[in-house]
Amino acid sequence: MSRILVADDEERIRQIIRKYGEFEGHAIAEAADGMEAVRLCREQDFDIVVMDVMMPELDGFSACREIRKTKNIPMLMLSARGEEYDRIHGFELGADDYVVKPFSPRELMMRIDAIVKRSRRREEAPSREVLELEGLRIDFTGRTVWVDGQQVDLSPKEYDLLFYMARNRGIALSRDTLITQVWGYDFCGDDRTLDTHIKLLRKELGAHSSRIVTLRGVGYRFDG
Repeated sequence: MSRILVADDEERIRQIIRKYGEFEGHAIAEAADGMEAVRLCREQDFDIVVMDVMMPELDGFSACREIRKTKNIPMLMLSARGEEYDRIHGFELGADDYVVKPFSPRELMMRIDAIVKRSRRREEAPSREVLELEGLRIDFTGRTVWVDGQQVDLSPKEYDLLFYMARNRGIALSRDTLITQVWGYDFCGDDRTLDTHIKLLRKELGAHSSRIVTLRGVGYRFDG
């Protein structure tokens, strides 16, 4: 069972997610605006927050930013807008996924379950694993990345993507392989999600962005 906070000013949307979530055995809490979502996250612990972007009092992006100041809760953003700018902005704030309305409730629950499972796996403490490259330090265990001596702050999904590519450096990785291994076998999104995260990751790597090589018609390769 997962504890899910659904923040959306549309009662109908909250009821749909509650119906499907409770059917699968999850505990559902609701917030009708961004301010209430922030307050509930401060008072309670949740496994994931499903956050609508356009809400009164405090929009979803701003609420996500406030919550991230005190808790590292997985976030799934909901929006009626599917433009690349909105998706990129959500991912930059650390959102784990971005779903455009109208959506399939069943698909939404699959995405929620996949995010929660990955989050719980990350909480396990394996033996320390660090990759040292010229000017780039990747600490898999501590989930930190240093670029030319400066620590960079990546979103959870950017960490997952970089870690998988770095562990398989020098190997041509197809788009399907990256989506399956980083997002999960039950991922129901499209290739734009991968492209957006590659774009954001290259931006954070700065001068080392060239380590991520685009293989036209195939996917990507991380050179180390």
